[in-house]
Amino acid sequence: MNARAIRQGSYVAVAGEGAARVMHRCALLARITERQGQILRMFLSPAMEAVHRAMRPWMETAGMTVTVDRVGNLRGLYPAERGDAPRLLIGSHLDTVPNAGAYDGVLGVLMGVALAEGLAGQRLPFAIEVVGFSDEEGTRFGVPFLGSRAVVGELGGELLDCADERGGTVRQALAAFSAAHPEVVGAKLAPGSAAYLEFHIEQGPVLESENRALGIVEGLAGQSRGEAVFRGKAGHAGTTPMNIRRDALAAAAEWMTRVEAIAGQIAGTIATVGKIEAEPGAVNVIPGVARCNVDVRHAEDTMRDAAVSAIFEEAQAIARRRGIAVEARQYHEHPAVQLNTAIVEMAAQAVKRAGYATMRMTSGAGHDAMIMAPHLPAAMIFLRNPGGISHHPDESVAEQDVAAGLHAGLCFLDEFAPYLNEHGGRVSV
Repeated sequence: MNARAIRQGSYVAVAGEGAARVMHRCALLARITERQGQILRMFLSPAMEAVHRAMRPWMETAGMTVTVDRVGNLRGLYPAERGDAPRLLIGSHLDTVPNAGAYDGVLGVLMGVALAEGLAGQRLPFAIEVVGFSDEEGTRFGVPFLGSRAVVGELGGELLDCADERGGTVRQALAAFSAAHPEVVGAKLAPGSAAYLEFHIEQGPVLESENRALGIVEGLAGQSRGEAVFRGKAGHAGTTPMNIRRDALAAAAEWMTRVEAIAGQIAGTIATVGKIEAEPGAVNVIPGVARCNVDVRHAEDTMRDAAVSAIFEEAQAIARRRGIAVEARQYHEHPAVQLNTAIVEMAAQAVKRAGYATMRMTSGAGHDAMIMAPHLPAAMIFLRNPGGISHHPDESVAEQDVAAGLHAGLCFLDEFAPYLNEHGGRVSV
């Protein structure tokens, strides 16, 4: 048996042991929530701090120095052979949507910890920084990626003025967090940061349909989020004739069916109206105001822009026809992102070395890699998601697929040092 085969055999054992720990830890962290009966962890919440307390000893035992930065990102540094060595970032997010599953985001962070544990104290020519981003979902303030935006210096301006349901702003939340935690460090990329790798469940059914454990993400679809507020006239449900009603919610309902139709007409478009609020909200009152939030995604920005324009134009047309007013606006946009060709190829080769077939994919879901990729060469590895269910308590992943991902991760670490040497210690974006 040659040296590489011996090492590969060792990797299988290390990955298997690590996968069991990762699954156990995911279950433990799923119990940490701010809403009884479901998983919910929002930006800078007490639940998020409890997750940090749970994870800190795991990271420290793996040989990592642990810090929390000023936006609540949990960061663990596994040192290199020398202090000025380049740094590989492995990360994902620790926050959740309401009523979430146990694996979205947190799985990738725990896999980073498991890779550091798998090194068993061995020092590499590069450091590994595991990052648990504090906000990717945007659940609290309605704008995603606050954690990774801060790290790359993009958290400022209007983003700081976004408000949560209580009226508090991002700026105020950050000030309160820093005041309560004077030990926090700056939220920025460390000198020598050379690349970013993210593991994540697929959040869809493609890998399962192809009977593949792992997928290689080449790019991420662009996203737009918008709001349409229909303003009609409230009235008594029993005394206002149908022909003179100005029902804001009925207009919104018509618009939602048109959103679905428009998405179907522009190939590759995904559009969702996922949040609706009606006022005054009584069963016997005609709604005078209806607020709807829409999410539009496409792998090509021009196609996404066309879909968004058509969706908002339809809102105006419906409002005119019904004799009501509408205010439609886009409040978030992120362009489609192509990941670094060289690092993606390195991830693909690592998956092959681990003994798994590779499959190239575009992610329809947003990930922190979208924010990191313009600043660091980035790659993503998807893990099979049985049933394709995510953002839901039934979300799942198989332990054997986590082991496959960890095995591929160990092979990636093998390949990363020679690649850095070849490129003078840094890879260009």
